[in-house]
Amino acid sequence: MSRAKGFISFEGIEGSGKSTQTKFLAGLLQSKGHNVIQTAEPGGTRIGGEIRKLLLEPQNHMEPLTELLLYYASRAQHVQEVIAPALKQNSIVITDRYTDSTVAYQGHARGIDLNLINNLNNIVAPDVQPCLTFLLDMDVEEGLKRNKKALKEDRFELEAVEFHNRVRKGFHKIANEEPDRVIIIDASQSEEDVSSEIQKIAEEKIYNIFN
Repeated sequence: MSRAKGFISFEGIEGSGKSTQTKFLAGLLQSKGHNVIQTAEPGGTRIGGEIRKLLLEPQNHMEPLTELLLYYASRAQHVQEVIAPALKQNSIVITDRYTDSTVAYQGHARGIDLNLINNLNNIVAPDVQPCLTFLLDMDVEEGLKRNKKALKEDRFELEAVEFHNRVRKGFHKIANEEPDRVIIIDASQSEEDVSSEIQKIAEEKIYNIFN
């Protein structure tokens, strides 16, 4: 799978601050004159939004394979409707979650065959992979506490701590395999410190990407 110039993703466990930092980076790059599309998964489109409701509704108890295929249905629409067209116009696309989340959650945590997930990646988005990924890393229980404090509760927050620890280990494995793409950020810091660290890295990386 080839990496797409100008495509940035944020990944991490529940409560790690991905949404906040996605907004921060998008605003920063826009202030520097870049055309930026900010998006998220599951979702990003009208159809994706409907699929998101199915995936996150706590009352929906679904099979792991059903969950996986719903994520890829949402991603297929997202790539074709939003991400690929924006990249063709030389916009920067920043997404809150993408294929690494599928590998970590449905692969490492749910136990679905990683070969199947890789094959689906090749079908749905073979040429639309991030060139830069920020992995916001922190203790699982602390992340869940953050979400609980923010009154956020969905199907994944209700999973056992062991599930989320498998997710975190999955993200670490991805980062170890692709250290040139995946940058690990200590998300236990304050929002301001996390933002500052991301800003320093992003300014250098974005300059190298577009020059």
